[in-house]
Amino acid sequence: MIAKVITDISLDKEFDYLVPPELADSLRPGSAVTVPFGKSRRTGYILSLVEKSSYSPDKLKALTGIAADRPAIPENLIRLGRWIADYYCASQEHSIRTLLPAAIRTGRVKEKKCRFYSIADRETAEKYIIANAKVTRLAKRVELLQMLLRKGESRKGDLATETGFSMAAFDALCKAGLISVREEAVTPEFDSGIETLPDSPLPPSPDQQKALDQITEMLSGRSTSHVQLLYGTTNSGKTEVYLQAISKVLSMGKAAIVLVPEISLTPQTVRRFRARFGTKLSVLHSRLSDRERFDEWNKINSGKVQIAIGARSALFAPFKNLGLIVVDEEHDSSYKQSESPRYHARDVAVVRGKLENACVILGSATPSAESLYNAKEGKFMLCRMAVQVDNKPAPLIRIVDRRLDPPPEPGVSNLLSPILIHAVEERLERAEQCILFLNRRGYARSLCCPQCGYEARCPECSVNYNYTYSRSREILSCHLCGGVVPAPHSCPECGFQDIRYSGSGTEKLESCARGIFPGARIGRMDSDMMRSAEDYEVVLDKFRRGKLDILVGTQMIAKGLHFPGVTLVGVVNADLGLSMPDFRAQERTFQMLTQVAGRAGRGEKRGEVIFQTMRDSEVLRFAAELDFDGFSKFDLEFREMLNYPPYTRLIAIFFKGEKESEVASYAAGFAEKLEAYRHENLRITPPAPAPVEKIRNQFRYLMTVRGTGLKKIREAIRILALHHLPPSGISVAVDVDAQSLM
Repeated sequence: MIAKVITDISLDKEFDYLVPPELADSLRPGSAVTVPFGKSRRTGYILSLVEKSSYSPDKLKALTGIAADRPAIPENLIRLGRWIADYYCASQEHSIRTLLPAAIRTGRVKEKKCRFYSIADRETAEKYIIANAKVTRLAKRVELLQMLLRKGESRKGDLATETGFSMAAFDALCKAGLISVREEAVTPEFDSGIETLPDSPLPPSPDQQKALDQITEMLSGRSTSHVQLLYGTTNSGKTEVYLQAISKVLSMGKAAIVLVPEISLTPQTVRRFRARFGTKLSVLHSRLSDRERFDEWNKINSGKVQIAIGARSALFAPFKNLGLIVVDEEHDSSYKQSESPRYHARDVAVVRGKLENACVILGSATPSAESLYNAKEGKFMLCRMAVQVDNKPAPLIRIVDRRLDPPPEPGVSNLLSPILIHAVEERLERAEQCILFLNRRGYARSLCCPQCGYEARCPECSVNYNYTYSRSREILSCHLCGGVVPAPHSCPECGFQDIRYSGSGTEKLESCARGIFPGARIGRMDSDMMRSAEDYEVVLDKFRRGKLDILVGTQMIAKGLHFPGVTLVGVVNADLGLSMPDFRAQERTFQMLTQVAGRAGRGEKRGEVIFQTMRDSEVLRFAAELDFDGFSKFDLEFREMLNYPPYTRLIAIFFKGEKESEVASYAAGFAEKLEAYRHENLRITPPAPAPVEKIRNQFRYLMTVRGTGLKKIREAIRILALHHLPPSGISVAVDVDAQSLM
C-alpha cells in the first residue's frame, strides 16, 4: 500500500511512501505520520491511500510511524481541504494547514493528563491494612489504602487534600503493587465569563414557521437544495430560527456549526446559545489562547460538544457527523480570508455541506448579490421573513443633507448636525440610549501645514493622506502597512506651529460627543480600543445594562447586536464608502447602513435613524426606505451591464515587488501565457497599477479575469502561480471570487 503524504514544505506536492504492514490497519486519509525527508524526519498528513505509485517500489521510502502527538484530521475535512486548494489556487500545504489551529498542527501545546489511583487488588490491600494497622511509621500508607477502599478511584490532588500524605507513601505503595495508576487526558471547561439564564423555545411566528418547515424539508432530504437563504429583515427573529433548527439537528444525533462575522458578535451569540443549549457548545475565535484553542478543538474532536460557534475558522470544526452549518450575516466581507488560501467561508460552507450531506442556512437582512442570484436561479431555497418580531414598526429614517446646515460657530466642531444633536438630547432626557456610527477609526485622517503645504504621508505606501492621527496616543499610523510615527507638534518642513488635522474618526467623534453632551456616559468600540475579547464584552455589557448612554463605534457595532434600549442611531458621513473605486462599494454601503439602522427600535419604542451626508445618492435613498428589493434591482442592473459578479466569476491576480519595472514586466509575461485560454465568454484585463499602488515599499500590479467557464484558465493560473517561480523579489497572489480590487 502507498500513502500520499503532504508535509509542511510549501511545494504543492504529495510524496509517495510505502506503508509498513504493521501500520496498514491503523492508517487512513488524515492520519498524522512521521516520514523520512532527505536527511531529516518530518511530520505530515496522509491525503490518500492507493495501491500503486508511479515510482518503482525500490525508490520509495517507508513511513517511519504514526505521529502520536498530532491528532488525525477527519477524512471529510481532508476532502474539503483539497477542494479549497484546487478552487482557490492555493498550495495543498496551505489548505491543509488552514484546517487545523496552529496549537494542534505544530504540537507545541500538549494534552493535559491527569493520574487516577485505585486499589490494585482489594484482598491484598485488606491484608496489608490488618498487618500494619499498629505500625506507626506505616500509618500514612494504611490511611491512604483505607481511603481508596472507601472512595474508589481518585485523583492524587483529591486524596492529598483529605490526608496530607507524602509522595513517599504513594511511591512505596505503587512500587509494592498495592496501588494502580491510570492516566487520562483531561479537557478543562473553557469559562467564557458569560452568565446566562436558561430559556425555552419561543412559539414561532408565521414567517419563522415557514423557514423551519423548509429546514425540516432539507434535513429530511426531500428538498432540491441543501442550502437555504434566510432573507429576514433586521429584528425578524432569524436567531430563533437558528436555535430551533439546531435543536432539530441535535435530536437527530448530529452536530452544528454557527459562523458569525465579527468577534464582537461572539459573546452575545454565545449568551443566546448557552441559554438554550447549556454546555453543549464550544467557542472558537482568534482571541483564544493556544491552550484554549487546543482544548476547544479537542472537545469537538472527542465528541464532548455538538455545537461550535465562532468566526471564519470555526467552519473547520472537526465534527464527524455534521448536520447543519449556519452562516449569520452571510453577506459580510470578513468571511473572505485575505491570505492564502483566500477562501470565502460562506462558499466553503456550502461545499462542506454538500460533501457531508449537511444543511446550510445563509442568514442576512441584506443578502449578498451572489446568494440572491443563486436563490433566483434555484440553486438555493429562498425564505423571506419580512415582519419584525411582535410586528414592531420599522425605524423612522431621515437623511440630513449637511450642505444645508448653517455655518458652524468659530472653533466649534460641525461633526454632528444640529438635527442629530437635538435628537440625541431628546433621548438623553428620556433616559434612552443612542448609537453614533462612523466607519473610520482614529481622531483625524490627515495632517497638513497651511503655510508651506506639507502633508504627512506614509513613505512606504502610495495612498494620499493615509496617516491616521490618534490624539490619545499622539501618534500617526498607517492602516495599510501598520507603520507608526510620533505625531509632530509643528510642521516638520517649515516649523509652523499651527499645523492642522482634518477628517474625522471615531476618536474625534467620541471627543465631540463628550463636549456636546457633558453629562452623558459615553463608550467607544473600534479596533483601536478593542484589544481582546474581554474588551468587547466589558463595553457591550455596560451598554446592555444601561450604564452607557451613547455608544460610538465602527462597523463592529453595526451587526447583529440586540439592545432594546437603543431608540436612536446617528450615522456620521453615511456616504463614506461610496467613493471607493470598487464595483461592490454601493452594495457594501447599503448593507452597512441597513445593518446599523436595524440597531434602533428593537425594544418597545419605535426607533429613529439619521443619515448625515454631503451628497445626493440613490443608495442612501434606498437605505432610508429600507427598500432592499429596489436597491438590489438597481445594483444588479449596473453589474449585469458591466459584466461583473454575480453574472460572471472574477479572479484577481496581484503582482508585487520593490522594483516597479520588474513587476510590470513579469505581470505582462504572466498575462501573455494566459492568452491561450481566452474564449468568447472570458475577459482578461491586462496588468496595470492597482488602485493602492504601493504598500510597504512594494509596488502592486493587478490583472483580472472574469467571465463564465473559468475552470481551465483557473487551473492554468494555479500552475503558473505555484509551480513557476517568479524572479527573486516578486510575488504573485491569486484571489478567486475576489471581494475587493484594492
